[in-house]
Amino acid sequence: MNQAPQRIAAIGLVTTACLLVLKLTLGLISDSIAVLSDAVDSGTDLTAATAALVSVRIAAQPADEAHPYGHGKVESLSAAVAATIIGVGGGFIVFGAISRLIGDAPEINVGVGLVAMVVSAVANLILAIFMRREARRAHSMALNAEATHLQTNVVQACVIIVGLLLVGATDEPLFDPLTALCLAAYMGWTAVGLVRTALSDIMDEALPAEDVTAIHDVLAAHRDQIRGFHRLRSRRSGATRHIDMHVSVDSALTVVDVHDISDSIEREIADRLPGSEVVIHLEPDDGAHRAELEEIVRDRAG
Repeated sequence: MNQAPQRIAAIGLVTTACLLVLKLTLGLISDSIAVLSDAVDSGTDLTAATAALVSVRIAAQPADEAHPYGHGKVESLSAAVAATIIGVGGGFIVFGAISRLIGDAPEINVGVGLVAMVVSAVANLILAIFMRREARRAHSMALNAEATHLQTNVVQACVIIVGLLLVGATDEPLFDPLTALCLAAYMGWTAVGLVRTALSDIMDEALPAEDVTAIHDVLAAHRDQIRGFHRLRSRRSGATRHIDMHVSVDSALTVVDVHDISDSIEREIADRLPGSEVVIHLEPDDGAHRAELEEIVRDRAG
């Protein structure tokens, strides 16, 4: 079992907890609603990071009798949870910012607020880079969602830094709640993107075009052994790609021959698309499904 996704998720959890304490403490000292709003967002981050850690642990478990296709779908649930948490956090920020705009704006200690946000921006940037790299390597939707979340934190910190600098330069405290409202809008946009990503996996959306092209390349390379194919279906479940298809072969071939052909195609697809589980249904060629393979071969030749 690959432990790297779990380690990076655990590091993200600890980092988020430390930043939460830092921003909450310095936010209260500075009396900045933008910094306090980011502390609230760190609280939502902590919950999302916990969901990511739990989901990658569950998703890493091998398939069993009760879950023959593995446990990858739990990562889609984690992405949906992250989106919900971001949305809720944005709602709290809007409430706090509007309260400051309507009521009296207190004096803000800009220097203290800047310390909190600079530390937050640097820490989240470093963690996001490592988490995105591991998400791509492990094909983990949960880690990818959390990396996206961390990237929003970097942007948020930068926006707050700009807002605090404006407060310090103009002595106008209204820049602070206005900055918080900008953060809330950005968080809402991010939440919508994560929901779309999660739904595509939950709804068993087909693999992207580049993955399908890789499958076609393998089939074209076996044009001397197969006559055609049809009913090519694909989907993703967490880090695992599920691919199945019907392949037509010469009816004169032996069971051993077609078994070897099937194994070879499955192995090559898995080599091109790591983490793939390929199932091929072999059937005697009746001439009905040659056109698509012939077109692919012509395209590759051209």
